[in-house]
Amino acid sequence: MPKHSGLKCPYPSSCKTHLKYRVDIPINLAKSLEGKYFVGYADDLTFGDGTSAWARLYNPENSGVRLHVAVWTVSDISQSTFRAQFWFNANPPGNIQTSTLVTPANLACYPLPEPRIQLQYATQVIGEPEGGVKAFVRRGQPETTLVDDEQGKFIFAPGGSFLIFLSNPESPTIPTAGRIAFGWWEEPIK
Repeated sequence: MPKHSGLKCPYPSSCKTHLKYRVDIPINLAKSLEGKYFVGYADDLTFGDGTSAWARLYNPENSGVRLHVAVWTVSDISQSTFRAQFWFNANPPGNIQTSTLVTPANLACYPLPEPRIQLQYATQVIGEPEGGVKAFVRRGQPETTLVDDEQGKFIFAPGGSFLIFLSNPESPTIPTAGRIAFGWWEEPIK
């Protein structure tokens, strides 16, 4: 058996010394490595009895970033069938609250990045969003999760928002609750 010595390959016919590597990194991982990717959720979104609930990613006017929506989920709705409306740049009804359940995805950064996008929500609201565009609608059954990976294709300038509006029009008298979660990244405006 031949001996190994330095960089020589003992079996030249089976060794390739000129390998070229190409590595594809998913965009969500790349943005996390850059410290630009965030995740968060709004919990205990109560609705029913003629009311609705919503959560949104809101890009403040002075943020200095573009919002790229990566992923969203609607989950833990166990009492009733439900409808999820997806609105772009709409003005939602209700008392707006800001979720504190937000974190950067890359916890190896120091200092930890702070999101400029706000995850806002409201529960037991009357009325529908105004203005903006109702982009699409999904329906869900109790104890199912709606989820989609948008890969950053929904992009919002400062002042814009991506809103998920929950209601149960097929069984409006049943009180229920759920959770909306988001993953997103923020790209500085140059």
